[in-house]
Amino acid sequence: MKHRTAVTVLLACALTALLTMLIVGTYVFAFAVSYVNGEPKVNLEEYRENQDQTTFIYAYDDNDEVIQLARLHGEQNRVWVTYSENPEESTIPQNLANAYIALEDKRFYSHHGVDWFRTLSAVVKDRGSTGGSTITQQLIKNLTGENKRTLNRKFYEILMALNLEKNVSKETVLEAYMNTVYMSHGCYGVQTAAETYFGKNVQDLNLAECASLAAITQSPSANDPLLHPDANRRRQMTCLENMKDQSMITQEEYDEAVAYEMVFTNSEGYEPSEDLASQQVETENAIWSYYVDFVIQSVQNDLMDQYGYSRSQASSLIYSGGLRIYSAVDLDVQEAMESVYVNRTDFPRYNKNIDDAQSAMTIMDYSGRIVGMVGGAGEKTENRGLNRAANSYRQPGSSIKPLTIYAPAMQEKYITWSTKIENYGIPNYYDGGGYGPVNYGNDPGSPGSYVTVQKALAISYNTVPAQILQELGFDISFEYATQKFHLSHLVDPTDKNTSSLAVGGTYEGVSTLQMAAAFAAFGNGGKYFEPYCYYKVTNSNGSEVLLQHAETDGEQAISADTADVMNELLQTVVTDRAGQATARNYGLDNSPLFAKTGTTSEDKDRWFVGGTPYYVAAVWFGCDTPKQISNYVSGNPAGSIFDAVMNRIHDNLERKDFQKFSPIVEERTYCTVSGLLAGDSCTSRATGWYSKENLPGTCTTCKGAPPAEEGGADSSGEQPQETPSETTTAPVATEPATEVNTQPEESAPVA
Repeated sequence: MKHRTAVTVLLACALTALLTMLIVGTYVFAFAVSYVNGEPKVNLEEYRENQDQTTFIYAYDDNDEVIQLARLHGEQNRVWVTYSENPEESTIPQNLANAYIALEDKRFYSHHGVDWFRTLSAVVKDRGSTGGSTITQQLIKNLTGENKRTLNRKFYEILMALNLEKNVSKETVLEAYMNTVYMSHGCYGVQTAAETYFGKNVQDLNLAECASLAAITQSPSANDPLLHPDANRRRQMTCLENMKDQSMITQEEYDEAVAYEMVFTNSEGYEPSEDLASQQVETENAIWSYYVDFVIQSVQNDLMDQYGYSRSQASSLIYSGGLRIYSAVDLDVQEAMESVYVNRTDFPRYNKNIDDAQSAMTIMDYSGRIVGMVGGAGEKTENRGLNRAANSYRQPGSSIKPLTIYAPAMQEKYITWSTKIENYGIPNYYDGGGYGPVNYGNDPGSPGSYVTVQKALAISYNTVPAQILQELGFDISFEYATQKFHLSHLVDPTDKNTSSLAVGGTYEGVSTLQMAAAFAAFGNGGKYFEPYCYYKVTNSNGSEVLLQHAETDGEQAISADTADVMNELLQTVVTDRAGQATARNYGLDNSPLFAKTGTTSEDKDRWFVGGTPYYVAAVWFGCDTPKQISNYVSGNPAGSIFDAVMNRIHDNLERKDFQKFSPIVEERTYCTVSGLLAGDSCTSRATGWYSKENLPGTCTTCKGAPPAEEGGADSSGEQPQETPSETTTAPVATEPATEVNTQPEESAPVA
């Protein structure tokens, strides 16, 4: 009886277990069928967009062809390429697709995502923990990142593979696989691997190279041909044999591939393919130019502004988002700049040690395009380091005067070309009283002596702009500087004073980028254009434009007639040699030039800002940690650098004159005694440029006496110094034409 009871219990347990297994099995089967036949579980297009992909920065050459400047990537270096069995539609060669199939999944075209024979073999051999994966299953692992050796993971991998192949073609699976497979050296996908190992685009690989590339996949570190060529060779031979056995290649093709002498990027005599070399100016391992650095900075800032990204989010998109950035650089201009800066061509020769001397330069056209930028002298040794052209703000000295004094005062009709201004300081300029500022050589000028605006600007007197500022007012001057000319680092109210606005002793300073953009108004009819360094930014396949430079008409900072007169005035800073103009020793061989020089307190910074009919540029010279440089250099190093770069750029350009943008600007004769338009009795005459809407009166009382400033002496009777210095103890240099801004000592220096 007990025996029967035990048997009954066992049978009941067995039936219960069997029923449970049947129910569970039915549920699992139903779930699997529903999962496989349901909605797509993997969106390959979405995965493609979200995969880490390499970003490219491009430029346009003289033929308007796209040239690769730089490529940016994080941990994953991936460039997506297309695959189709139609060679005309495919970037990936058929031999490479066949090589992967021969090595990884010979029944790829006959199964539906899972090779059940290999799977069952793996279950028997490895208890179902690993092995037997098809290309489709490997793709699932690449996309999901799931690599745990568990039955549950394998189960879902199988279901997802079956589901995927019900929704996409074999070609689509192969394309995605070959773009996501890891290939060592940080390469993801076959394009970056082809470049890394062979220096070729993937479409240029031959059969032997395709087999070598496919051989890496099983164990990327062990089969890396650069590090382990013998292991790669063995796996390559297996691949070629499989391809021959599977009738993918002929015996002749096999023999030719086996005999082919492999040349890798670390092989002796290696040269990159002409096609790849023509696309690349720099590779991802190169030190980029300062221009590329600025493009990255600008795109990052614009992504933050327009999309509300955090800085880290914007950076991640740039380095991993597969962006295509089309820069606005002019390659010829950039090359000329780098030639001068890297080799320090025409940089001053020092008579004492000043190894830390530095310089920066920005060149723009007259509609805001930054055509060239260099942020440091000497060989560039790091990416995204200090870019002095865009991110270093230094006191501008007298180079600020056209922006804060002369253009605003002319626009507001306080002055003309020949207006006579007292060459003497204003009272209580210094703490404790006293008249100031003084001119170069500590010349205070003379009470009751007057000079024309043209002479004051050309010689760069400090007394005259200080006098003009009293009439113009701090608020108007500051508004022009910050709102019209966009010198955004002037500080309110700290910089609303004579030291900052009249002689350039600003609290924070300006950059070469800001100065070039501001001075462009003197060559384009008075307009300010926001500087830009790229045309557009798209996603990886170009289907979506994320950022784009919008062409604008610019902001009218000053009227066209004021701009035309200022242009002529600033040309005299170069051409007025008899009047000791500060830029008289500088100028270009093949182009007219308007310019303004600048030197700061204690002679720590030198500036040269100027424009030709083609371009406007700003150059700064000094040390990162400010120091007096007058004991080490003569003349204006910024002017020498300006000439060296701009002469190279203009050498092959057709010479042309500046355009006049206003029909009401004309050249007139004025009386040098009164500064008014010359009357019949005026015997001392000169010519200047005027707007018909801002004409001085006509001189009627002149008796023909020569003015005090004529004849080469200033109004105090003192000859202008060749190289003026702020302090009387500084030695006089041998090269003339440098003015010094003598703002009070208490004005804040710029670190």
